[in-house]
Amino acid sequence: MKRRDKTNYYLDIAETVLERGTCLRRNYGAIIAKNDEIISTGYTGAPRGRKNCDELGFCKRDKLNVPRGTQYELCRSVHAEANAIISASRKDMLGGTLYLVGREAKTNEIIKDSNSCVMCKRLIINSGIEKVIIRDTKNDYRVINVIEWIEDDDSLDSSIGY
Repeated sequence: MKRRDKTNYYLDIAETVLERGTCLRRNYGAIIAKNDEIISTGYTGAPRGRKNCDELGFCKRDKLNVPRGTQYELCRSVHAEANAIISASRKDMLGGTLYLVGREAKTNEIIKDSNSCVMCKRLIINSGIEKVIIRDTKNDYRVINVIEWIEDDDSLDSSIGY
């Protein structure tokens, strides 16, 4: 049996984490790893103690026909990347890698060409994470060096994430 490569191994774990997500549009799972050790995990869901969209039975952004990548202030969820960052100490994240996988809630298909939203990019930069690896298919992924988001300052003004 052929052994799974390490990057897809971590992406597979992030994909399992997303199964805890409660968003009715898109669910993401994130893992932060450093030195071959998982530091933290996060998935898409409402803040602790608040009702999730799947419990309410509707998505406010869907009801209002809000386009993808806009008006996150209307969303009940905390994004997977933010939840993973919240659950880790900065000293553990410095130089680490965030692995990210997203699935459409209605079709359960992997979201190809997805990216972190502008707010999550800011959190990732401040956390000290060096790389973000995003799954496009079961075996294909993209590697983003966070320094690119820092050097290309316009990337934080308008980019489509979730």
